[in-house]
This record gives sequence, structure tokens and C-alpha cells, in this order.
Amino acid sequence: MIKKLIFAMSFLVAITVFGQKKNDIQSVTNAAEKLRSAMISGEKPALQSLIVPELTYGHSGGHIDDAKEFVEKLVSKKSDFLTIDITNQNIQIVGNTAIVRHHFYATTADLGKEPGDVTLDILLVWTKVKNDWKLLARQAVKSEKKK
Repeated sequence: MIKKLIFAMSFLVAITVFGQKKNDIQSVTNAAEKLRSAMISGEKPALQSLIVPELTYGHSGGHIDDAKEFVEKLVSKKSDFLTIDITNQNIQIVGNTAIVRHHFYATTADLGKEPGDVTLDILLVWTKVKNDWKLLARQAVKSEKKK
């Protein structure tokens, strides 16, 4: 009888853990989509709601923005994304951390520059704060072509 009870409880715990992980993957997917939209809109409250103050945002050219610089560049249109397409997204949850990798293709109209295209591979690190996923780190590397 005790063996059956232990088996049943183990089964319920496994189902609960799997369900939570599946929910977390969907929540991270939603947060990544909100970030994509906020980067296009440049809306300060939307951007700030998706990041932690400790954000480190690495560009493919080597420059690293902090949270304030990341937001201000998008709000001021110094970095202006007209479109952002994300493909080949992969999400891995490890405790309260999510690792997201994807291909990033964007058209830009940065202030003072000619319109351009950006093709990157991105690594995002999200952290769970209470029930929300917040961007903690981002690193981009140049990619040769749209995938």
C-alpha cells in the first residue's frame, strides 16, 4: 500500500513539474514577443516593464548597454527598429532562469543613419521575478544570412 501511495505521489509531482515547465516556456515566449513589440514601438513603460535594473545588453559590435541606455536608445530612436522578425527560437528553463536563443532579422531607421538591415543570432537570459519573466542579459553575434 505504501509503495502505491509513493508511486502515486511521485507521478503527481512529475505531472505538476512538467506542467509548470510548459507554462514557464509559454510565459517566456510571451515575454520575448512583448520585448520584440516594445523594441519596435519604443514605448518606455513597455520596455521598462520587461527588464531588470541590472540588465546587461550586449551588441554584436561589442558595445554593452546597461538598462537605462538600452531603454533610452529605443525611446529616442537612436536605435529605431521598423520591423523585427524572430525565427528558430529555442527556450530552455533552468530553475528561475530561462535561456532563449533565436535568429533576429530587422529593418532599421536609426536616428541620423541610412535605413538598414540587421541579421543577428541572439542569446537572451530571462529571470523569473515573482510571477513575471524579466530580461537580465542579452548578447548578439553577427549572422551571415536570414535563417
